[in-house]
Amino acid sequence: VRFLCGALVVRAAAGGLAPASGLRDRAARCADLLSGSVMPRGGRVCLTATLLAAMAAMEMEAGAAAPPRTVVVGGGIHSVSLAYFLAKQGADVTVVERSRIAAAASGKAGGFLAREWGDSKTEQLHHRGFDMHAELAEELGFETYRRLTTLQVAPGFRPGKRRPNPASWLDGNAGASVMDTGTAQVTPAEYCEKVWAAAEAAGAKLVVGRAAGVERDEASGAVTGVRVEGEEALVTGDAYVLAAGPWTGPLAEEWFGMRLPMTGIKSTSVILGDVDAMRKEPFAAFCGRDAWGCHLELYPRPDGSLYICGCGGSDEVDNDRMREGGDCYDPDSIAADPARVAAARQSLADMSSIGRLDVPAVEQACMRPSTPDGLPVMGRVPGAPNAFVTAGHNCWGILWAPISGKAMSELILTGESSLNLSRFEPGRFGTLAVGEKRPREEMTSPSGSSAENPKRRE
Repeated sequence: VRFLCGALVVRAAAGGLAPASGLRDRAARCADLLSGSVMPRGGRVCLTATLLAAMAAMEMEAGAAAPPRTVVVGGGIHSVSLAYFLAKQGADVTVVERSRIAAAASGKAGGFLAREWGDSKTEQLHHRGFDMHAELAEELGFETYRRLTTLQVAPGFRPGKRRPNPASWLDGNAGASVMDTGTAQVTPAEYCEKVWAAAEAAGAKLVVGRAAGVERDEASGAVTGVRVEGEEALVTGDAYVLAAGPWTGPLAEEWFGMRLPMTGIKSTSVILGDVDAMRKEPFAAFCGRDAWGCHLELYPRPDGSLYICGCGGSDEVDNDRMREGGDCYDPDSIAADPARVAAARQSLADMSSIGRLDVPAVEQACMRPSTPDGLPVMGRVPGAPNAFVTAGHNCWGILWAPISGKAMSELILTGESSLNLSRFEPGRFGTLAVGEKRPREEMTSPSGSSAENPKRRE
């Protein structure tokens, strides 16, 4: 009993408990009564039980009140999703982003969502990601989330009167049929904006500046802080997450010496301005390859705009080109290919009179991160016990963002995830020898469609 009293007094002093809990005062009172008091055995038993209960409650409160302070490098959709789920659990979260939230692909992607388009390796991501998008849309008030039907389109085919196209705006050389009635969409920029706003409201912070490196403990390999350009002090925490899209590849190699063969698939997209037909008949459409080298994907948005990708001619960018000094180092330097914009416009004009409308257009490009096996990288960094990676989600990065953020938050907070992450281990590509750079021939990655459906693979 005297040992427990002493342990309790020390624990109460060092526990960092909230004063409002009253547990510290209750425990100290028990200790005072038990120490040196003469009382019947039954009284001592009752007080000892109270003492043990107080100690257990203090341990639970201390654990719940002090989740690991987490530093996330990168400001894309996976970073803001992770920050949101961590902040909801009371974690202190700092996001380090060199320019702004959703500065790269997360602000330029199409936002197509398909629940049943995964395979045995990714089905859990598809199902839970799709369901969580609907939940977050209701919780946070997304205006651009909606369910819609997806069509499969054969370019160059003229449909007959007996079998008209489901979408009347496909009034050119295009035959269409229903592919999936259970798909959905969200505008990724709105998702990032509102999820980050909710994370900030829960206490998350943004540090704007380039993450220039990490400091590590020589003995354990643990990260002790992130160096940020323009900041004198390190950005410190208890856990560190690298979530920088395709730039995660070169950063992981430089900071942790791990092989992370990431390819940034740079693709052009176009957004046509106000198109009335998109409001009246909002069908998503996946088109076959055509004479202009396109395989267009068409996503009508609630505001009447039409997002067009699958313009062809994607550039596969390796880690070296994404390092400092490379032509794809800066996300703001990723620009549309004028030749692919022209090809996409010609392709659309052949299939639909919409392509011949004189409407404002946004021409842009972004890079989606892809690994050689087509699977994301999610989990702990080998050799760095408090460092984590989440990246490489390829064409399904928007769909998988909510479940990936939740799964990684669970891993950081509890050491375990409700998602099976075994296929996505960051260490599956091995480590680099000291001074070694991975050869370019290893930097291959299947580009595929920006939202490839297993049902339509050749």
